[in-house]
Amino acid sequence: MPIDLGLWRIGDDGDFHRVSSTNLDSEERLERFLLQDANVLGQPLLVIDRQITTPSGKRLDILAIDESGDLHVVELKRDRSPRDVTAQIIDYASWVRHLDYQAVKELYESSKEHDDTFEAGYDSAFSPTQDDTPSGPEEVNSQHLLTIVSSELDGSTERIIEYLSEEFEVPINAVRFNYYMEEGREYIARTWLKDPYESEESEEESTQESWNGHDFYANFGQNEYRRWEDAREYGFITGGHGEWYHRTMGKATEGKRIFVNNPGEGYIGVGIVTQEKTPAPEFTINIEGKKNDIPITDASLEGDLSRDEEDPDLREYLIGVDWIRTRDIDDAFWEKGLYANQNTVTRLRDQQTLDRLYEVFDINSS
Repeated sequence: MPIDLGLWRIGDDGDFHRVSSTNLDSEERLERFLLQDANVLGQPLLVIDRQITTPSGKRLDILAIDESGDLHVVELKRDRSPRDVTAQIIDYASWVRHLDYQAVKELYESSKEHDDTFEAGYDSAFSPTQDDTPSGPEEVNSQHLLTIVSSELDGSTERIIEYLSEEFEVPINAVRFNYYMEEGREYIARTWLKDPYESEESEEESTQESWNGHDFYANFGQNEYRRWEDAREYGFITGGHGEWYHRTMGKATEGKRIFVNNPGEGYIGVGIVTQEKTPAPEFTINIEGKKNDIPITDASLEGDLSRDEEDPDLREYLIGVDWIRTRDIDDAFWEKGLYANQNTVTRLRDQQTLDRLYEVFDINSS
């Protein structure tokens, strides 16, 4: 059963006033909302197309893709019965599982929603600083995920989804959007039936090699406010601008070793964690000649780590790193078959990748 979500407004008098939630007047509005920003489903997503007519003659509400190339089937419950909506989304899944790279590319480029190529759309969504010829994902549809979206989840729908997920490991979940209105303002809040992060990490644990206990992988995506030259000079990696990007950073604990990858380019550094996940305004550094440590946001930076610093979800979070070796992004190390992951921090289990990184960065395995 999803967690009950409550919303309170703090009045000018300091009192709490509960804001009542109701069902959205139409789930077509939910569909428009999802098309406008599919990232509200918990991770960055690129919509491939909407209302896709499948071989069965039915229309799939939304088909999307994530950074790993996995496909997401999103179906609105509308006014259908629990049996009908779950049967429908599983029918769609039976078709989606056979889609290959070319089929996904054709769906994207034939959609009225897009005026670019699939590769350009993918790179724009997941590698916005990449300015080479668009490359797109390395692979598509190694797995697919099913999400039922509703403004209300009834007990029957919850039981069916939990049964399929727990007994048969069907990759299915449901999300409810609570709707609030007060003083002419509208709000929508999201509640998952099953924690999508927990199920994802459990699946990774069951399929990956054993971990050596000390090596981590990290993504460092450079942009206008997050610069690699700053990270090298002051000793940190950073992630933020959304829960998806900072949620895994707490895994990297002090004393562990971390290998850093620049998405689309390759591995650019390795170091030892000196400070665990810390909000940017609270991360301090020592500047030569200064008597006291100063916040990183007050340092002379190429980027701007103060962006959204008052917002716990959108602000940047830093992990302190004592660098062992670093490289320029233009000299990043990459070769086919090396480990890469869309999460900001993960345990690095792939032994083939580790062996190559030990060799390239000239470090011991222990």
